[in-house]
Order: sequence, then structure tokens, then C-alpha cells
Amino acid sequence: MFAYVTLVANADYRVGALALARSLRWVGSEWPLVVLATEAAGSLDELEGEGCIVKRVSRPAFSDEFQRRHERERLHARAPYTKGNKPAFHDPLDNFCKLLAWQLTAYERVVFLDADTLVIKNIDKLFGYPEFSAAPNLYETLEDMHRLNSGVFVAAPSIDTYAGMLERLDGPDVFWRRTDQTFLESYFPDWHGLPYTYNALQYVYFNLPQMWRWSSIKVVHYQYEKPWEENHPKAAKLRPLIELWQTVLDGNPVPSDLADPC
Repeated sequence: MFAYVTLVANADYRVGALALARSLRWVGSEWPLVVLATEAAGSLDELEGEGCIVKRVSRPAFSDEFQRRHERERLHARAPYTKGNKPAFHDPLDNFCKLLAWQLTAYERVVFLDADTLVIKNIDKLFGYPEFSAAPNLYETLEDMHRLNSGVFVAAPSIDTYAGMLERLDGPDVFWRRTDQTFLESYFPDWHGLPYTYNALQYVYFNLPQMWRWSSIKVVHYQYEKPWEENHPKAAKLRPLIELWQTVLDGNPVPSDLADPC
């Protein structure tokens, strides 16, 4: 038995998860979407109405020092984001809730999808991939290919794995520069690489337009600025992707006439 999994850690990501759920329905996936929802997510009635399985969760138990090192202001000061803007509602500590996917032992395999992703072609084949599979963090140059991006990954739930993760995660003076992403890359150093088209980061659309072909893109990932934000700094460059997201949120399928950027 398989499942897709996403995380809603605040009210802003509810609308992202809603668009994601509708996108999975439009591509004909046969597997459910499990929504890991913290208390700050609020009511998720609309997601349940879409057939999502909502599981209320809490952050893993972190030491006070760990939390201080990874709180938004300190993390951004120590490892600033220089390529794009993280929205004000982004709390880096929430990212570690993705690890709770390993507690979903009712499922043999799960595919985790960030709530700011949109599935535009059926990706059910990913359930046949091994743990730990992820796509590269490609968004600016081909040099990005050696790092993973944790917006889409394949995992095999296991209580033992989850316990091992917690044991390594919160050590003295440990600092995970990009939170869960850096941690997962460290925990699974031999991660299996998925094609970048399974996690096409939106900046590829304008930074590497020759690599954006709608015929091969499976998942669009709205990293940094979100498509539901009004007048964000990259809105003009990303207008076609924002309009695509809005189309799916409104309950419509992905248009068949999407134009490649070049």
C-alpha cells in the first residue's frame, strides 16, 4: 500500500496543499494524499473534502539549543538565502516535520511532495523507486546537480529509521544549513537520483529555459516565492507558472497548450 504525503505547518500552506491534491486527482493517481498537519495549520475541512487523509502531528522533540540555532532569524543570518525570498510565514523548524513521514508505517512506500508543488503528469511509478530517492537541487546552473532537493522524495516508513534520524539530528552544536534538506543528504549520502523533471524548481524556467520542456516536466516546485503570494518579486518572470497553479487550484486540468520558455 502506498501514499503521497505532504506537510501543512501553517494556514498559508493550506491553499498550496489544496492545489496539490487537485493536481494528483487530475493526473489520475490511484493513491491517497496524506496531509501531515500541525496545530498551526488550522481547519483542513476543504482538504478532507478532496479525499485527503489528515493526520495531526507535532514537531519532533528538539532541545532548546537546537531550536535556537534553527529559528528563522538566526538561521537566515548564519546561512542567508541570496537567490530568492523566503515568505514571512516560513519557519525553518517546521521543515523537520517532513521526517514524520517515516512514522507512516501503514504504507510500504511514500512519496513526499512539498505543499508548494504541482503534479502535472502521473508519477505513480515513483513508488517502485528505492529509499532514498530525490531529484537534484537544480535551479541556477548545472553545478547544482550534486545536491538534492527535499521537495520530492521516496521513502520507506520505518520506526527504526525514524529513531535513527532523531538520534543523529539533534547533537551538540549541530547546524543543518538548509534544515531537512541538508540533514537528509547527510543521512542518505548514497541517495538515488531522480531526473530533475520530477521536481522542476521554478527558477529553472528563467535561469535554464533550455532545460524546461513541458513534455517532460512531471512536477513543478514553487520554491522560494509562492504562487499564492501577491506581487512577489519574481511574479513577472514566473507568470505562466503562476497562472498554471491558479488554473489547477480552480479545479481545472493542466492545459494541453503550455508554451516552452524558449
